[in-house]
Amino acid sequence: MYHSKTESSERLNKVVITRWQAANVPSLEQMKMMFQVEGHEFRLETYPGNSEIKEHRHPFDEIRMVASGTLRVNVSGTQLLLRAGDRVEIPSNTKHSTRVEGDEPVVSIYANRLS
Repeated sequence: MYHSKTESSERLNKVVITRWQAANVPSLEQMKMMFQVEGHEFRLETYPGNSEIKEHRHPFDEIRMVASGTLRVNVSGTQLLLRAGDRVEIPSNTKHSTRVEGDEPVVSIYANRLS
């Protein structure tokens, strides 16, 4: 289960981080089902070890859940370290970048949500 979600009625301007709290991390298929239940069209993305995506922004909210590996996300200067099962929701037009920590590739599920 994922808990420790930051609840807010003003979601549009807040980054939401959800840390996986259960002993067993969900499988990739279970993560896909979570996104489907929420009504998101998702994509599977794999990034090679030690790779980086430079700072950027886009006109939609980004929802990302890490299936394997370790991903460092920099959101407007705040560093977040995401591991398998962790999820981040980044509001539209928010500057962010990502970096894979270590040699192991990162597999994640990614979806857009229009604000």
